Amino acid sequence: MIKSYLKIAWRNLVRDRQFTLLNLIGLSTGLACVLLIYLWVTDERSVDRFNENDSRLYQVKKASPNGDGTVSVWDVTQGLLAQTMAADLPEIERAVAVRKEGKMGVASVGDKHIKASWQFADRDYFKIFSYHLLQGSKSNVFNGKYSVIISEKLALKLFNTSGNIAGKTISWDHSGEFNGTYAVSGVFQAPPSNATDQFDMVFNYSLFAEKEIGGMGDITNWGSNMSQTYLLLKKGIDANKFADKIKGYTKAKIKQLYGTGGAYKWEGNLVLQRYSDRYLYNNFENGVQSGGRIEYVKLFSVIAIFILVIACINFMNLSTARASRRIKEVGIKKVVGASRRSLILQYMGESMFLAFLSLIISVAIVALLLPAFREITGKNIALHFDSYLIISILIITVITGLIAGSYPALYLSGFRPAIVLKGKFSTSAGESWVRKGLVVFQFSISVILIISVIIVYQQMKLIQTKNLGYNKDNIIRFANDGNLRKGLNTFLAEVKKVPGVVNASSLEGNFLGQPGHSGGGITWDGKDPNLGIEYYGVGVDYNTMEMLGFKMKEGRSFSNAFGSDSLKVIFNEAAIAAMGLKDPVGKTVSLWGKPRQIIGVVSNFNFESLYKKVAPFFFYYTPDNNPDNNDILVKIKAGKEKETLAQLEQFYKRYNQGLPFEYKFLNDDYNALYASEQRVSVLSKYFAAITIIISCLGLFGLAAFTAQKRQKEIGIRKVIGASVSNIVMMLSKDYIRLVLIALLIAFPASWVMMNKWLQSFAYRIHINGLVFTAAGVSIIFITLFTISFQSIKAAIANPVKSLRAE
Repeated sequence: MIKSYLKIAWRNLVRDRQFTLLNLIGLSTGLACVLLIYLWVTDERSVDRFNENDSRLYQVKKASPNGDGTVSVWDVTQGLLAQTMAADLPEIERAVAVRKEGKMGVASVGDKHIKASWQFADRDYFKIFSYHLLQGSKSNVFNGKYSVIISEKLALKLFNTSGNIAGKTISWDHSGEFNGTYAVSGVFQAPPSNATDQFDMVFNYSLFAEKEIGGMGDITNWGSNMSQTYLLLKKGIDANKFADKIKGYTKAKIKQLYGTGGAYKWEGNLVLQRYSDRYLYNNFENGVQSGGRIEYVKLFSVIAIFILVIACINFMNLSTARASRRIKEVGIKKVVGASRRSLILQYMGESMFLAFLSLIISVAIVALLLPAFREITGKNIALHFDSYLIISILIITVITGLIAGSYPALYLSGFRPAIVLKGKFSTSAGESWVRKGLVVFQFSISVILIISVIIVYQQMKLIQTKNLGYNKDNIIRFANDGNLRKGLNTFLAEVKKVPGVVNASSLEGNFLGQPGHSGGGITWDGKDPNLGIEYYGVGVDYNTMEMLGFKMKEGRSFSNAFGSDSLKVIFNEAAIAAMGLKDPVGKTVSLWGKPRQIIGVVSNFNFESLYKKVAPFFFYYTPDNNPDNNDILVKIKAGKEKETLAQLEQFYKRYNQGLPFEYKFLNDDYNALYASEQRVSVLSKYFAAITIIISCLGLFGLAAFTAQKRQKEIGIRKVIGASVSNIVMMLSKDYIRLVLIALLIAFPASWVMMNKWLQSFAYRIHINGLVFTAAGVSIIFITLFTISFQSIKAAIANPVKSLRAE
């Protein structure tokens, strides 16, 4: 029986090649898109979920007031938070503080000098996180302040082996206070590719605490925020109740230590977030989690469903439109005793056969497109046929076959033999409405995707062209490492002489969401004792602000023409407004326990992503010879980039022999803040185009069947004088009417969806009518282009042949 069904299915598919080809292209393309999206979504959802204690592992963040009624959430917290929370709160099994360094250092063994990323961590770090130790014990891997744990990858570079290197020493060169020789106490397997934290070396956190006492990173000062806090909760602890409990923990602790009238005031709260949720749920609005990358995962999951449904709709429409060719077959089979159940099984079998044939083609398409898909997504996605993937794609294929074949099977098997054999079969109004409804659904989705792509493009264009308040064009940055720190002043003076170099300076921190310092320990005369504001700041040299084009609202910038500016400070407008200071220039504030005079106010600028409003910010003077200045900035003359960079590389290597010249343009760094959005924009374009193509395939097939069905009518109309344009208009107007209905549905739906997406940006475009006009005109043009071939072909056909057709 099954063999007979397969044979009949194959004959029917071969006999009607146009129908088969249209359905194969539609279904296989749809399944290929679904499979690609499935691989991407699976990879996104796997990020940071490698820890054995994932369900109990949390990060503590701080929600800090900005002074304008809004609240920002930051990863950095007070350095003592982990230690004190573990002592005070019985719900915590373990807690660790981690100080992450965004700047690279140089690890050396003999004549080998390797740039490496690094961080400080508490002794229980490897007990909380599932980084596999190849050498060393989790209990005593931090057996000394000057011990270091290195990755297997770094060990191979430095020692040509990752085995038996415990006790060997490494020379470390990063900044003055941490330079020195360290003993290797362990080797860990590099973090998996789906981990957001990638690092080569882990130093003892107690060393950081010891070296920073009295400095800006002094963890004994609750006004310093330079560490990250991670907790492992005990089994059975309700995380939501615990999150409510710790909200005011830091506020209460500061009040306990400093008193209500103390020098340090903080009115923020603590926020608890599951460690593995940090990547997908990365957006906060006024201290409350409000989505993030998870929205894109949901979006593409919905797009995958829509693409699959549209492909299935094509199959249904083409199958039911083609039913007139099979009604006699159905009638004869019923007359000779075939039951409706057997007919349903036969037609469902044909659908399943076509679905699995499409699956084979789709897998081949995915294999061909995977390299390009990796480049677009920036992910190392691979097509591994494990049991989970195989089961998933089989389920998707079966569901596709069932959905695509259900309506045609029920529709064909329901014909009454006495009527169809007499040739009295006619299309019912219900069938016509169902088919039209499916077409409207297809094009509604297509229009929504077109509008979404246009709006995403416009928002990305705004991000790329918005005036941030400073000039990032033609400026490169590279690390202040190796021998540069020993004579940075000399190096910068020589760099300025390189042809094509406009200016050069150094910087502590950056303007890409990673300021050099943050905290609330700023006081001034007349400060409201109940006012708690979080400030963010960077250290700059004399000409840094001029090179970056910051605009002074009041006062002056740092300059050696006025003597030492080491105890001076410059605030942005947001900070002055939050502080409530009038005529601020010349007034004194206390910063890090030292009095500093305000010498200027800079116009507001965006130092974070455009998801956030401008927060209070300050600049302090740090000379070029400060080892904490982690970046060197060089402005290059426009049009001279290639030759200037080549000379800079040669000059750099003379200073830092053995180290590569690794630089980035500030523009590229800024665009990297929106890498996810850029990739979503590109993917959206492709998937929108594919959705439109699949919809048009179905429309093309329907137009062909409609023209065939009305062949005699067209012939009669031509005989009595109808022109080609009349015939084309007659065949086209029904589809245009359906597209217009789709536009009426899609316009409000897309406005609601995209307006919600735009709300996540503090700076965003306004959706205007031109977007909807462009989408409407585009889809109407696409529809006319799709059906024009069949309409014109039918209109110019010889009416004699049309009237003779059976």
